[in-house]
Amino acid sequence: MTKTVLDWDHYRTFLALLQEGSQSAAARALGLTQPTVGRHLDALEAAAGKPLFLRSYQGLLPTETALSMRSYAETMAASAAALARAASGDSASPEGTVRISASEVIGLEVLPPILARLQEDYPRLTIELSLSDAVEDLLNQQADIAVRMVEPTQGALVSRRIGGIPVGIFAHRCYLERHGIPETTEDLASHRLIGFDHQFVYVREIAKQFPGFANIRFDFRTDSNVAQLAMIRAGGGIGMCQVGLADRDPDLVRLFAGQIDWQLMTFLVMHENLRMVPRCRVAFDALAEGLLDYLGTTPTPAPQSN
Repeated sequence: MTKTVLDWDHYRTFLALLQEGSQSAAARALGLTQPTVGRHLDALEAAAGKPLFLRSYQGLLPTETALSMRSYAETMAASAAALARAASGDSASPEGTVRISASEVIGLEVLPPILARLQEDYPRLTIELSLSDAVEDLLNQQADIAVRMVEPTQGALVSRRIGGIPVGIFAHRCYLERHGIPETTEDLASHRLIGFDHQFVYVREIAKQFPGFANIRFDFRTDSNVAQLAMIRAGGGIGMCQVGLADRDPDLVRLFAGQIDWQLMTFLVMHENLRMVPRCRVAFDALAEGLLDYLGTTPTPAPQSN
């Protein structure tokens, strides 16, 4: 009997089926025909020797076997994307694709002017910006460079400590005019508070600096920093905001300055194998310079390996 030989295209289809939940949706996402997706699924299940999905009126439901395969397929996807980025540039000049991972608020509010200047200087550079508050795995090449709010602990990474981004408590002037200005931290209990739905790593770091933070009840909850900022700007309540962003809006009023203050320690990180790759090196340096400028910090020495 001929053994089924699978390649990356099969596993790319497998990931699309997991993400989209149906053959038709996976075909649209991949730009393939539905019969092609069906053939890939048949080959995958033949190689596994068991069903990978259960067909139901809700679509395709992954089996335990499929779920156990997911992380390996995602690693293959990250490696394939990294291989494509490496092939996109030559070894002598800064050109090709650089994938950058950053939190939503940093990626939308801080990085755009930095990246715009970078591409003005290097027009043959293509930027992929991944916005997520989850920490993407640089060792598995899910990104080339990451802006992180927690110190990296993995080996084989080059990191540069950018410094602490000041975070404070803010409210829009119109909210304070309607509801009054809280005089003490206890007064916050009678105000509409804007905050997180889940505790990400950097949220836990804030909680360490201000233990009472963990017991605060939020009236508007979202894990999106951008949505929190938009709600503060809209006069929806009192919430946390990076001081540098709040300073851009004269209608945002800082509360409890000097009493409730945090710093999000920020690091710029990339895999050490990319250190001498021109496209990654110039992007890393531009990001460091831009972030230091955002913090109003004097540039520090070159990055160190962990």
